[in-house]
Amino acid sequence: PAAKILNMLSRTATALSRTAPRIAVGKVPKRNLNLHEYQSANIMREHGVNTPKGGVATTPEEAEKIAASLNSDNMVIKAQVLAGGRGLGTFENGFKGGVHVGVKTPAAIKEMAAKMLGQKLITKQTGAAGRICNTVAVVETVHTKEEKYFAILLDRAYGGPVVIASATGGVTIEDIAAANPDAIIKEPVDISIGLAPGQAKKIAEMMKFSCASATVDAEKQIEALYQTFIKCDCTMVEVNPFTETPDGRIVAVDAKVNFDDNAAFRQKAIHAQRDTSQEDPLDVEANSHDLNFINLDGNIACLVNGAGLAMATMDIIKLHGGSPANFLDLGGGVKTPQVVAAFKILYADPKVEGILVNIFGGIVNCATVAQGILDAAKEVWGGSPKVPLVVRLQGNNVEGAMELMKNSDIKCILGDDLDDGAKKVIAAVAAA
Repeated sequence: PAAKILNMLSRTATALSRTAPRIAVGKVPKRNLNLHEYQSANIMREHGVNTPKGGVATTPEEAEKIAASLNSDNMVIKAQVLAGGRGLGTFENGFKGGVHVGVKTPAAIKEMAAKMLGQKLITKQTGAAGRICNTVAVVETVHTKEEKYFAILLDRAYGGPVVIASATGGVTIEDIAAANPDAIIKEPVDISIGLAPGQAKKIAEMMKFSCASATVDAEKQIEALYQTFIKCDCTMVEVNPFTETPDGRIVAVDAKVNFDDNAAFRQKAIHAQRDTSQEDPLDVEANSHDLNFINLDGNIACLVNGAGLAMATMDIIKLHGGSPANFLDLGGGVKTPQVVAAFKILYADPKVEGILVNIFGGIVNCATVAQGILDAAKEVWGGSPKVPLVVRLQGNNVEGAMELMKNSDIKCILGDDLDDGAKKVIAAVAAA
């Protein structure tokens, strides 16, 4: 049971290991808009979820003003960075901790905000590059009697939403599941009708709050969280801790919400809040051209069409001793300007020492890709590529594509098939 829970929850993780190409490919197509904690809290509050009082600041002075308005000697300041492990992180200026609790005065809040804002926070999830902190949240400290865990996520095994909850919270659900699988509550929800009558009450009772008033409030909060999940086209709503206060109230003290990119057309206000400063600039550029880009750790760039072909291409490179630097999926309806943009993105990655183009033309016309390669070579390099370029094209109008390539003065290596192409790019990079 623990393994099943861990496997299910792993699909909600925002940071996937990039040590193996197959794992990285699982990120395509990207489906989850990830917002900052304060943005998620604002959206949940609009749907009736209790969240801590406070505000968000972009300057130390704004942070001090928010702190003064709370009229409290027990406050929390949190760096708004899209990465886990903020509390144990370190800013590039040496200031330790992206989350500080028990702050007593507005002056202290201002001092801490000055050390956070405009600085990169480095955590286990960000890697050495860190992520910039442009905003901080300043909120009241919520007094805690008990901490629980609550989440709603889409799961293929259940064919829709499933509630994952636990009477124990404040630590990761993976740790809870590993220590005591029986502590995990799993409650599928029929997406066509929503929470059934009494279902929220049943979940609240299983979470074992300390008093009847807390259980009643938890039932209301569960219903509000489900409304957030459905009405906002979420793929995940996670609250940890789902806190019971000494007076029997339930507060979503810390929350993470992901939104389905496929619903952006009807959730424009939510998707307009996307913070591209927290993303890989190359990924942002690819997205602007309707391309899928994933950055990896090797030195051979892969230009493909389709996630399945990307997986096969990276596997064959690894098989022959190479290492993918990234891959860029052109998709099915690509035009020549997108191919040019794709090469610019690939070559902008400083790790790239060689490029393998592997296209199987079904919907895609191979001649469109070939012309894009020729145009890109002129625009990006002013002629022949500055790194080894191996091209393997098969399928729709491959004859026209190969004719274009052979008659051009652009220097590239043609691959007969995928295996041949992978061997040739690895050898060319080694010899360069």
